[in-house]
Amino acid sequence: MKNRITTTFQQKNKNILSIFFTAGYPNLNDTLSIVENLEKAGVDMIEIGIPFSDPLADGPVIQESSEKALKNGMSLTLLFDQLTTLRKNTTIPIVLMGYLNPILQYGEENFVKKCAEVGIDGFIIPDLPLDYYKQHLKAYCQQYGILNIMLINNETAEERIKMIDQETNGFIYMVSSNSITGANKNLEKQTDYFQRIQNLQLTNPRLVGFGIHNAATFQTVCEYSQGAIVGSAFVKHIEHNGISLPAIQEFVNSLKH
Repeated sequence: MKNRITTTFQQKNKNILSIFFTAGYPNLNDTLSIVENLEKAGVDMIEIGIPFSDPLADGPVIQESSEKALKNGMSLTLLFDQLTTLRKNTTIPIVLMGYLNPILQYGEENFVKKCAEVGIDGFIIPDLPLDYYKQHLKAYCQQYGILNIMLINNETAEERIKMIDQETNGFIYMVSSNSITGANKNLEKQTDYFQRIQNLQLTNPRLVGFGIHNAATFQTVCEYSQGAIVGSAFVKHIEHNGISLPAIQEFVNSLKH
């Protein structure tokens, strides 16, 4: 079966909207409800964050959501239990985003195999070195049909970008600038970087993340990529407005219009 991420990019090559939220936040058992409401609201892809106590790339909003989720009792094992029925009502691609430490504790093959069992399509691990992936995880990803998505930013060397493009599939996560999530609000300053990556004509499609929070920032990055990832703004929105379908629909509509 073809991976859902690959299929999505083949069917829609522009204005793809991926939304990130933290598993177990605001409440421990909200995960599937948020997934289902995001799909009904018309997003193209979902990233579920695995909460971690020391998240290097996360800004204060996502860090706080991680702390709350851990206090609520969320763990990788519990998340996989919650996702057992994921594919009963969901057809869009779902990606897990987390840090290497909990995955090593869970077991590398166990993690990739479990992703395949519950219907996860790929993972993003910001602190996963490319060489480590090639040596320890790539074979499992190929065996179980799971895609590894890696991050680049405006300081990533062209040689490394091409290596990531060659060694991974799915899409490349373009961090809008060398900062934490939610930090970079002025994306107009990054257009030279976006254009430079576009000119490389990479094999993989690209989604831009960090700092996308409204229709203007969404449209800006979509001019230079296949779409955008929105995290902190959505986490903030559900904190204040809840996870009902109308609340989530309102947020998604605000990005698209």
